[in-house]
Amino acid sequence: MLPPRLSDDQSVPFDDRGLAYGDGLFETVLLRAGKPVLWRYHTARLAQGCHRLGIPSPCQEALDATWQGAPTAEFEVLKLILTRGSGGRGYAQPDQITPRLLSRRTPFQPSVERWQKGVTVRLCDLQLARQPRLAGIKHLNRLENILARQEWNDAAIAEGVLADNEGLVVEATSMNVFWQRAGEVLTPQLDQCGVAGTLRAALLEHGAVAQASLELHQLADVERLWVANSVQGVWPVTELLAADGSLLQRWPLSQPDPFQRLAHQLLGVA
Repeated sequence: MLPPRLSDDQSVPFDDRGLAYGDGLFETVLLRAGKPVLWRYHTARLAQGCHRLGIPSPCQEALDATWQGAPTAEFEVLKLILTRGSGGRGYAQPDQITPRLLSRRTPFQPSVERWQKGVTVRLCDLQLARQPRLAGIKHLNRLENILARQEWNDAAIAEGVLADNEGLVVEATSMNVFWQRAGEVLTPQLDQCGVAGTLRAALLEHGAVAQASLELHQLADVERLWVANSVQGVWPVTELLAADGSLLQRWPLSQPDPFQRLAHQLLGVA
């Protein structure tokens, strides 16, 4: 059975478990000329999330239907939300699960200036809790990321870098983190917490990056630093600030940037 797909003008019922408990998953997909970018990575992550949470996975036909139709702009963002559906007393899930699939497409314009000029990022005070059963998947409960993003309101700061409660770098508030050390591009393992991005997955599959651990205090000593995701692309980091706003490190822009170029080729925005 296909999970019901709700159009934009339909409301979510009060007893929806995604609304009540964050019991569900989401994907944010870049559309270029109406076609989803890195689609198989998004559907694979969603399937993995469904398996972890015990939610019946939508069939490919239902997922593909969310991006059908004429594009409204060269670039759009498709937001998918999949919840366990309605019902259940308290935290107990209903005897029969009927997942609810919602989708919305909105026009989008990537920040080319950030690609070209780089960005300033800061360290966050908030520490991510470790929970391996939720690590990697994009579940609906993003309260840690929301609290971390509340730590600054300076528009000149593009992102905040998060570590876990063991002091290891995990991710940025809405992007993955990559760094260069001894000429090699690395990214955290994300086996304890954090979201395993689809651009990150594609770069790992292409052998462009490797997984490694990095303590938060070591971040200022890396050769280069980037934040990236499948919607925004790759932003080179030119300044790293401490949580109190003091400068920890500056990196010069490197042009050409082979890592950024490959990532943007995978996104079709090179």
